[in-house]
Amino acid sequence: MGIQCADCFAESRRQSPAYRTPYGGKVSNGKPVVTITLMVICGIFFAVQFFYPPFTYELWYAPLYTGIEPWRMLSSAFLHSPSGILHIAFNLYALWFLGQGLEPQLGRLRFALLYLVSALGGSVGVLLLSPINQPVVGASGAIFGLFGALLVVLLQRRASVRSVLILLAVNFALGFFVPNIAWQAHLGGLLTGVACAAVLVYAPRGKSRNLVQFGGLAAVVVFLCIISAVLAAAKGLV
Repeated sequence: MGIQCADCFAESRRQSPAYRTPYGGKVSNGKPVVTITLMVICGIFFAVQFFYPPFTYELWYAPLYTGIEPWRMLSSAFLHSPSGILHIAFNLYALWFLGQGLEPQLGRLRFALLYLVSALGGSVGVLLLSPINQPVVGASGAIFGLFGALLVVLLQRRASVRSVLILLAVNFALGFFVPNIAWQAHLGGLLTGVACAAVLVYAPRGKSRNLVQFGGLAAVVVFLCIISAVLAAAKGLV
């Protein structure tokens, strides 16, 4: 019976080629872990909202909080309307549908960053276009960011985008006809998702790809922060 040298095995793994997704992420077999984790977090937050209603008020976002509690711009993306199940059910279904396709293509880290930055972009849309005292909750901004990313991926692959455009148009139009839907977050998330996906998808292959991708995402975040600061100052929120 042979004996395996632990040090030799570790060295062989270090020298083995790292398999990458089409857009530079590490290949991960199995279930979309980040997608499932985000869904679980939203589910936990929803349960806490149901049993402890003040939790919603402590984490929701309205433009008037931008200067004093800016972290609400992200925390609100994990909350949903506690008065009904349809809001969270629709968003989690959309997250599962989009995450199954995008997470394996982008890799876990890049997908997680895309989601979070899109959520931030959704809140910036609210800051820009909503009344300062209008609270919002929901993952819709981030979800629309994923829709935007899917659109970019399909365009990069020269695939048909007709069905995605129709789905986007229908969902975006609902914000104007159905009350209590924050179309402002949808628009902000969509534009941010497109920008982030363009950085990830069109970054040149090679040693510089990681630098371009993560540097580009950082630039998007900095831009969103600058826009937020300027808008908050202009509206007297700081």
